[in-house]
Amino acid sequence: MKQMPFLLCSWILLTGALLIADAQTAQPQWPGWLGPNRNGQVANVDTPATWPASLKRVWQVEVGEGYASPLVDGKRVYQHARIGAEEVVSCLDLSTGKLLWREGEDVSFTMGGGGLSHGKGPKATPVLADGMMFTHGIAGKLSARKLDNGALVWSKDFLKRFEKNRPYWGASYSPLVDQSRVYIHPGHENDGALLALDCKTGKEIWSSEVVGPSYSSPFALDFGGVRQVVEWNHEDLVGLNAKTGQVLWRFHFPHRGTSQNTPTPIFHQGNILVGGENRGIRSMALKQNDGTWTIEQRWFQKQVVPDMATAVINGDRFFGLSEKKRGQFFCLDANTGKIIWLSSGRIAQHASFLSIPGFVLALLDDGELQLLHPTADTYKAVHTYQVSNGQTWTPPVLLNEGLLIKDKNTLSLLSWK
Repeated sequence: MKQMPFLLCSWILLTGALLIADAQTAQPQWPGWLGPNRNGQVANVDTPATWPASLKRVWQVEVGEGYASPLVDGKRVYQHARIGAEEVVSCLDLSTGKLLWREGEDVSFTMGGGGLSHGKGPKATPVLADGMMFTHGIAGKLSARKLDNGALVWSKDFLKRFEKNRPYWGASYSPLVDQSRVYIHPGHENDGALLALDCKTGKEIWSSEVVGPSYSSPFALDFGGVRQVVEWNHEDLVGLNAKTGQVLWRFHFPHRGTSQNTPTPIFHQGNILVGGENRGIRSMALKQNDGTWTIEQRWFQKQVVPDMATAVINGDRFFGLSEKKRGQFFCLDANTGKIIWLSSGRIAQHASFLSIPGFVLALLDDGELQLLHPTADTYKAVHTYQVSNGQTWTPPVLLNEGLLIKDKNTLSLLSWK
């Protein structure tokens, strides 16, 4: 069993990414971390009526090391990774795997601690928006490139503004793009800020109060008539007005020692589900009354302890991986926190989850893909596939006829047709 570090970004967590067909273009689209809504859930996806006994490998190509998810825009696949001394963005033909273009730059990085086994490849998943790809490199640099040819539009490294991050696993949280703004949280522990930048120019629009980042990725939501950016930073779970950067509400939930803030919180029916190492899972009720915002604990489940893996919702059930018993799948009632089932121990060091109608998909770190029935009252894998013989810390991408699987160095298209 591979040694698992206790610091890695939520992006590794990867709850996974599904690929859906846009209703108007009928072209596959998967623009960033955890999908269009950054929660690993997809309602409209065309999976097979009968799952086959095995999957066919259509193509496999070397794309470099790293845990960034592949992204898809129509007939093209985009991958951010490291090849030698460079961080590169590769653009591939979806049907053949043929390289269409590749652009990169030298990025030096010194690893340390448990990060050695995971390499110097980028840990954060990029995001596609407004005809560009926004990458967050392992050293913390944010870059915007054109999708058609990879040309660099602008970049920001923030090194003169904030203290340099510790060289262990590197920058790991995935940037957010919402309404032509890109949100990034540079810095180190107690020195940093959430920034809103103009997508076209990189110009700063607003900066939040100074606080350090974590490994958890932000997401956007509409609540109480206000568009918000929600993030779990080094100190707090916090909601900010997306337009102005004003802090609307906060819940103190700090990153201390080995209790890291890593999974991406999930929003479900007015509640935010959040949990991390050594601290169980909480459901926090978000409320607004006459302009006053509050967030209050609704339930607390201490028997289930997520480490790095972001959990997903299917119906009213919450599925994920607990660090208990050295890796244990769980299923909770999302409304009450009651445990519906727990698997045996040593299931996996890490897993990425996807939620689709009729199934929860779990990609284990050893290359095994499991399909779970979301309404079952006990743990049982309905189907299992060995999709890679290498490390699979990157979430899979689900297409209408197959999957994209990124292991440590290669990207593969597998088909069930």
